[in-house]
Amino acid sequence: MKNNLIKLSNTINDWYTENKRQLPWRETTNPYIIWLSEIILQQTRVDQGISYFNKFRTKYPTIKRLAEATEDEVLKDWEGLGYYSRARNMLATAKFISSQLNGVFPDNYNDILKLKGVGSYTAAAISSFAFNEERAVVDGNVYRVLSRFFGLSTPIDSTEGKKEFQKLANNLIKFQEPSEHNQAMMEFGAIQCKPKNAECEICPLNHECFAFQKSLVGNLPIKEKKAKQTKRYFTFLICRDNENILIQKRPESGIWANMYEFPLLESKSSEEQHKIILEKEWLSSFTNTNTKVTHVSETQKHLLSHQQLFARFIELELGELQKIENNQLIIKQQELKNYALPKLLVNYISEREDLLYLLNDN
Repeated sequence: MKNNLIKLSNTINDWYTENKRQLPWRETTNPYIIWLSEIILQQTRVDQGISYFNKFRTKYPTIKRLAEATEDEVLKDWEGLGYYSRARNMLATAKFISSQLNGVFPDNYNDILKLKGVGSYTAAAISSFAFNEERAVVDGNVYRVLSRFFGLSTPIDSTEGKKEFQKLANNLIKFQEPSEHNQAMMEFGAIQCKPKNAECEICPLNHECFAFQKSLVGNLPIKEKKAKQTKRYFTFLICRDNENILIQKRPESGIWANMYEFPLLESKSSEEQHKIILEKEWLSSFTNTNTKVTHVSETQKHLLSHQQLFARFIELELGELQKIENNQLIIKQQELKNYALPKLLVNYISEREDLLYLLNDN
């Protein structure tokens, strides 16, 4: 086993030296900047996250500046990236470090792990990249490399599997400089030992790789659980008059917490959703003004981690806007771009030529 570990470690580190991507967070050991990149890259591809990283690093160059931001401001900057709890946790952590730690980012794994929104992987990444602490990172890329190379079939989402892979990764990191090793392992999994279409034929480890030799690359790693997805049926009412538009704030918990949306009717089934649209019972909410339905969309399917959303949009022109619920706001149409909206709503507006002006700066 030791010889295999040394072979794997040396080969991947040599590969990394030749093939690593030039990414902005690799140009620094500043823990704040590295933490920023790690939070953004949770559940996000590098090619999608890099523009957000550059935006946040420019707008919030220090943790003090981020701590001074409002939640609405941070959520707006995060708009479109998804998993918005990351943004709220990031802001809470910035405020905590700024007020309770005198603005000094923790310099070791155990203290970093105490920060809100930081798990064992993220703490290991930050402590090794910023402080070269010997803490092995085990993310999806690392699970995949280790599982395939050693032929490990223990489910990676089981308690036993997490312990087994972490122990193996801890043994592996001892042969290299921690920061370089962790980045090499993740990079190798991201662009060489990919989930699909892995480049096995040109892989420098293919002669020793159990999965490649046994034609099991597509079968490893193994997960024992599949996340159950619930279905939800949303009907959004886009209500406008000549100057204004009606929005409302989401609750503090659940999906899109504290973000903004259009007035929403939720149905229990697609049949009920269709019935609502046909019967227009919701029109009774606008009894004191002239109301014209200008467009009814087709169903838009939107996938979240544990939910499938089936959304339809009804566009309305009213003689005069009025609030239907207490949590609603009547704002100028040109102000909508200043409010953080879920990606589902942004995508719909972007695809409707008649609504594009709502997102424009002019």
